[in-house]
Amino acid sequence: MITIFGSTNLDQIGTVTRLPQPGETVAGGTFSMAPGGKGANQALAARRAGAEVLHVSAVGDDAFAALATRLLDEGGVDLSQLRRAEAATGIAMIFVDEQGENVIAILPGANGTLSAADAETGLKNLGADDILLVQQEVPQTATRRALEIARERGARSVLNTAPYLADTAELAPLADIVIANETEFSLLSGRPIAELDAAMADWVRQTGRTIVVTLGPDGARAVTPDGALAVPAHKVEPVDTVGAGDTFCGYLAAALDAGLGLEQALRRAATAGSLACLKPGAQPAIPTKAEVDAVLKA
Repeated sequence: MITIFGSTNLDQIGTVTRLPQPGETVAGGTFSMAPGGKGANQALAARRAGAEVLHVSAVGDDAFAALATRLLDEGGVDLSQLRRAEAATGIAMIFVDEQGENVIAILPGANGTLSAADAETGLKNLGADDILLVQQEVPQTATRRALEIARERGARSVLNTAPYLADTAELAPLADIVIANETEFSLLSGRPIAELDAAMADWVRQTGRTIVVTLGPDGARAVTPDGALAVPAHKVEPVDTVGAGDTFCGYLAAALDAGLGLEQALRRAATAGSLACLKPGAQPAIPTKAEVDAVLKA
């Protein structure tokens, strides 16, 4: 079982010819809405990868709540610990340019009401055979308590450092596995991207944890207390990179939950992340297990 403790949003997505600079207006093209939020995205990715998934989160008492949870519900994610808050459902406002790059603004809404008490309630059945996956789109006090509970129960915990926050470096060693992109890991380690390999090795020596760094089209690298490894990405022409990182996280957790070793899990996650770039949006773009299997067997 994988438990996701984190955010649930409704993504509002606009396509533009190029991303605007501060104070600039750029003409747009299409507009759409889709379920999102890093927690919900990762929950759906883990579910589509074949895992049993419980999503602990909060949505508002508004019309957006049903839209935000539609794909989770249809996909069979356990929403029994999804709380209705007296707040608006979280919103992500996303602009995507012609190259597939994006900028995102988050309006947390109900996500901002998650607390340590929600972690206590939502994780009450977390066991030593389970995996906890958390991100940083809900209050850090809640995320910290979730990681503490996982350690108390002997469950394996995974922290995705997005979005990077002021106290991420302090929080990260509470997790067994930390997943960051290049920019986030540079902030986490305090060292430039050019020193990535050495910085990863040093961080693992200092913390005793495992670090995974995603490299976009260059795949992913990992360093554990036992050594280092790297896997390639599946080469694609990206349409939209919005959900790639969350897809990687969900698939990695699912592969580990299924008993795969870290290298195999990374290969599945990197392939899934690449495939997620082939469609617009976050959750609608997450590939199925069959789609990932087909690429890996080719």
